[in-house]
Amino acid sequence: MSALREDIIELIAQEGPITLERYMAIALSHPTKGYYMTRDPFGAGGDFITAPEISQMFGELVGLFAQEAWRAAGAPSPTRLVELGPGRGTLMADALRVARIAPDFLAAIDAHLVETSPALEARQRQTLAAAPTSVSWSADVAQVPPGPAIIIANEFFDALPVRHFVQTERGWSERLIGLDESGALAFGVGEGVESDLAVAAPEGSVIEIGAIGARIMRDIAARLVAQGGVLLVVDYGYAQTALGETLQAVARHAYVDPLEEPGEADLTTHVDFAALARAATAVGATVQGPVTQGAFLRQLGVVERAEALKKRATQEQRAEIDVALARLTGAGDPKRDMGELFKVIAVTHPDMPLLPGFFRE
Repeated sequence: MSALREDIIELIAQEGPITLERYMAIALSHPTKGYYMTRDPFGAGGDFITAPEISQMFGELVGLFAQEAWRAAGAPSPTRLVELGPGRGTLMADALRVARIAPDFLAAIDAHLVETSPALEARQRQTLAAAPTSVSWSADVAQVPPGPAIIIANEFFDALPVRHFVQTERGWSERLIGLDESGALAFGVGEGVESDLAVAAPEGSVIEIGAIGARIMRDIAARLVAQGGVLLVVDYGYAQTALGETLQAVARHAYVDPLEEPGEADLTTHVDFAALARAATAVGATVQGPVTQGAFLRQLGVVERAEALKKRATQEQRAEIDVALARLTGAGDPKRDMGELFKVIAVTHPDMPLLPGFFRE
């Protein structure tokens, strides 16, 4: 039993069942035992792999998108180039490398990483030690200095805690985590009814609500409306709000029980892009997309970039580039390929024109 699981069991024994939102927050972000606070989970040797770790092409194209978004915004200086939940710093490093081809953009930006994990911040500092512009860190997006911003959120919203509600004979009641007869963690349903949920559904249905993600989106969108800029969101999820729950736990590249070893596995849910769009437009921002990751990257030139890389590669490297391209843009293997499952939206100041990656194919 993990030390954090013991802590959660003791908490429930003393205070009663807790919400899924609170459970996820503890499991992921406990100051000393939380999953993200104690490790580098990325890559083949970790628990999962993200697009920037699959290929440099992803970060390079996001970097080119940032340059075009900056120009579309009127090339303001200074501009904050911000990444939320930046992993190892790989995406930002690739984006800043391609910024060297645009000296005016590079001169206008400073990089800012929003990271809560000391372990990951240390890794990011190593990755970005030779960055061609100033780089700073904070634990909250609200601490990013004011001004126009190009903000990148790749696999950020999926890791935010959510709430689950179950349709009972009484109405929508919140799913809670308590203790079963043996004292182990177990799911249950609270006695209260959520009167604000006016969604018709059969008894037993589940609805997943990302209140924390919506709040963060509203705050960022309000900043963009007031100060200018773009938020690029890339994540796995669905385009329209739907019934059902998507909670999953991953450890060592395999799915595990989300209640088994809190603090030792990543907990995520699929992103409701329609809900994020509603939160953004409610404060006056404009939303472009969603489009699939495959369509977004193809419009930005990922196929041409792959061919250019292959011209300078060995036979083995060319094969690796082909595999990476298929993973980033394909849909043949839904457990591996990201092209269809992953969606992309841009949240912008209302005066922003349609941006590259979001034109109709």
